[in-house]
Amino acid sequence: MPANTAPPSGKKKGRRARLIVIVLVLALVAGVGYGTYWSVSTVRASFPQTTGSVELKGLSGPVDIRRDSYGVPQIYADSDEDLFRAQGFVQAQDRFYEMDVRRHMTAGRLSEMFGAGQVKTDTFLRTLDWRGVAQKEYDTQLSAETKKNLQAYADGVNAYLEGRNSADISVEYAALNLTNGYKPAKWSPVDSVAWLKAMAWDLRGNMQDEIDRSLLTSRLSEKQIDSLYPSYPYDRNKPIVAEGGIDPVTGTYDPEAEPGDVTGGNSTGGTGSGTGTGLGSGTGTGTGLGSGTGTGTGVGTGSNASDGVSGATQGFNAQLGALSSTLDEIPALLGPSGSGIGSNSWVVSGDYTTTGKPLLANDPHLAPQLPSLWYQMGLHCRSVSEQCQYDVAGYTFSGTPGVIIGHNKDIAWGFTNLGADVTDLYLEKVDGDSYLYGDEKKRFKTREETIKVAGGASRKITVRSTDHGPVVSDRNAELAKVGEKAPVGDVAPDRGDGYAVSLQWTALQPGKSMEAIFDLNKAEDFDQFRQAARNFEVPSQNLIYADTKGHIGYQAPGRIPVRSEGFDGRTPAPGWDPKYKWNGYIPFDELPYEYDPERGYIVTANQAVVDSEKYPYPLTEDWGYGARSQRINDLIESKIKDGGKISTDDMQTMQMDNSSEIAKLLMPYLLKIDVSDPSVREAQKLLEGWDYTQEPDSGAAAYFNAVWRNVLKLAFGEKLPKEVRVKGECVNVPPPTGAGPVDDPGKLVRECGQRVPSQAQPDGGDRWYEVVRGIVKDQDNDWWSSPAKRNEPETKTRDELFARAMEDARWELTAKLGKDVSTWSWGRLHQMTLKSPTLGTSGPEILRRILNRGPWNLGGGEAAVNATGWNAAGGYHVVWVPSMRMVVNVGDWDKSRWINLTGASGHVFSAHYTDQTDKWAKGELLDWSYSVTAVERRTTDKLTLKPQAGT
Repeated sequence: MPANTAPPSGKKKGRRARLIVIVLVLALVAGVGYGTYWSVSTVRASFPQTTGSVELKGLSGPVDIRRDSYGVPQIYADSDEDLFRAQGFVQAQDRFYEMDVRRHMTAGRLSEMFGAGQVKTDTFLRTLDWRGVAQKEYDTQLSAETKKNLQAYADGVNAYLEGRNSADISVEYAALNLTNGYKPAKWSPVDSVAWLKAMAWDLRGNMQDEIDRSLLTSRLSEKQIDSLYPSYPYDRNKPIVAEGGIDPVTGTYDPEAEPGDVTGGNSTGGTGSGTGTGLGSGTGTGTGLGSGTGTGTGVGTGSNASDGVSGATQGFNAQLGALSSTLDEIPALLGPSGSGIGSNSWVVSGDYTTTGKPLLANDPHLAPQLPSLWYQMGLHCRSVSEQCQYDVAGYTFSGTPGVIIGHNKDIAWGFTNLGADVTDLYLEKVDGDSYLYGDEKKRFKTREETIKVAGGASRKITVRSTDHGPVVSDRNAELAKVGEKAPVGDVAPDRGDGYAVSLQWTALQPGKSMEAIFDLNKAEDFDQFRQAARNFEVPSQNLIYADTKGHIGYQAPGRIPVRSEGFDGRTPAPGWDPKYKWNGYIPFDELPYEYDPERGYIVTANQAVVDSEKYPYPLTEDWGYGARSQRINDLIESKIKDGGKISTDDMQTMQMDNSSEIAKLLMPYLLKIDVSDPSVREAQKLLEGWDYTQEPDSGAAAYFNAVWRNVLKLAFGEKLPKEVRVKGECVNVPPPTGAGPVDDPGKLVRECGQRVPSQAQPDGGDRWYEVVRGIVKDQDNDWWSSPAKRNEPETKTRDELFARAMEDARWELTAKLGKDVSTWSWGRLHQMTLKSPTLGTSGPEILRRILNRGPWNLGGGEAAVNATGWNAAGGYHVVWVPSMRMVVNVGDWDKSRWINLTGASGHVFSAHYTDQTDKWAKGELLDWSYSVTAVERRTTDKLTLKPQAGT
């Protein structure tokens, strides 16, 4: 697919933008009803100045900001401080409201902006203390040079804010001022550092799985739970690193070691099973890290359980269910937190490309937001020297200096989520103001926090912490009752004052991730790239690499805990037992990496990093299951076999691959079902000859995904504890009388509250693929049983359940899309709406209409390479997406391509609010200018920042 160059800017575009502003302002005047008149001049006051010149305090020399017709800025300066000061100024021009909301979130101060409705979120975030940890990082971990860059960035932001009232900054402030008089404060360097904590939370790994596995014990056997969390299929889906191990002499990771040469290093041994004691009663089975008997942490439900202890177990499950609900409420500003968060990246050696140099692709999967999480820009020193060290372009976060993902003149890099297990929940035995650890009573560390509330009285909370971490159970009314029914089996101490739940998480320790960003931006080769990665402690990511000399590589960085023998971190642990502790972190030099692998390419898509039998440290047992990664591997192999070469167009086409792996598995079974109902048979015929691609106009994709959703509901949904079932949307179904959907669709009735297993797993849903793959050949597996409902009989076999799912899907799509199957399309079901995460979701309706955009009909699906994820519990609407896409043409940088989900601007009335979204939805990319010549050729606006007179 050819790249799409940016359209020229012209008078028609300007007239259209002015017309939109006038219409929307009139709507605001008519609809908001706050009694304040918003004139066109008021609305346009927040638009950034992009031409001419502006004096900026603190600059040592002039800085040029060139923008193309999509408003993407490229900054040119003669010193690092001027470069980052200008970056802060420009990002504040385009995105300050977004930046301001983010810093209030990371500081637990949302109530100051939005009132009492955010107090619960603030109390939880204050408990985690992201801002406090960020302050410690700034004070104790970061170099003087990094602090200087952060301060320069903050100075640029504040220079933009100076002299502007809130309405001049963003239209959202005008709305807020009408209600609570909020005024934005100055930017601080720590505000930038704290945002990395929010991203670490979003990508924190398996905490939800840890909770869910414990909750499942209330209704399921250990065997059933194991079947819902299958082992990674190493025989079918390749891990990232195929070879290598820890050298027994040097004690460091050696990517050239022969398979099977891996030694124990500093680890505690391989993975083995043993009989353990659960937090509940009876005898449960745990997983030990050693080869002998291990101690499990699951809540046992064995035959020796008494009624009293069963009640205790249920009490603990209620606590964890409440915590799960609390966790779900936090990411309202982030999107699906720790779930549904995947990404694709791959790099191909020049030996297999048409360019003769590496090609690198990346598309991180995050919740759709408006504006996009990402901000495109270039940071260029006119002459690279010790005084001015950067010549880099790519994607960054608003509020964060430097470039997060992109390339400089020597190297390119991309990220995906590694998914390491970096969190643990502990049940703490409480005794007054102390908690039990071994034979010792240790006093809680406490601090007081005051939460200011716009339009209301301030709230005070007390935060307690143990040596493990903050007590998260204090922040929820249900969790606060832990002492009433806490598990008190033989392994637990006497109840006393009860129990609390604490959180240990690597991101709550000060680190140097901000340092790593600047080092990545300056790296010139693989050694410097790895040295930068050494400091990228949280969130733990997969880093891929390519350089102009033709080398490709991979590094797994991150602060990843080493747990005590017998402690696997899969379920909450007894905090009073010293055996369940962290023994430091995996040394960076022992983390897996690759450099110029013989196969000629590297793929990361949240699959296993390395075969667990060939690596001594358990990274996690909750990988993505490799549906996306293996599909990318297969696509690359199919192109390069028999001497074929991969082009930039090929890389772009691969990013939009819509193939459904679960459809390939289930279609042979579905097509063999003998369907007697003519209307269902009509839908079944859509699947005949279908090639498994999920294009927006595909009726077959619509029907198959509806069948898949109903298979999940029938086979698993009602069998799971209510705490892990997600309440589904209301759907139209036939009435109990059995009136057919085609004959009389008017008689369809509403049924609400269906519960189906969540698709929002860290791997984007392919855990459920693996679950079904493990039982699909077993016609009589217990999971295929489902009770009778309405006029439908019970099912006892796979084919009976599949037939019922096909019938239910027909009814559902008749209600949603109409009775004529020829009009069905996946895109009409599978839509993305872009919402502003604050006033766009909770503001007055007129504001929501103005701030939000969409819907867009999309192809792709969960666990497809084009990962437009959906949650089976909530319907088919899109809940995570490739938040950006890039294909980097290493060495010939101006032939690289990129796209953002939305646009450069956060201003609702700007022409650049969502001007990239249509192209993004079609899989198109924009030309990515890097060289001075290419940037100048595409420049439509140029602003010069000049040193302020007298400074």
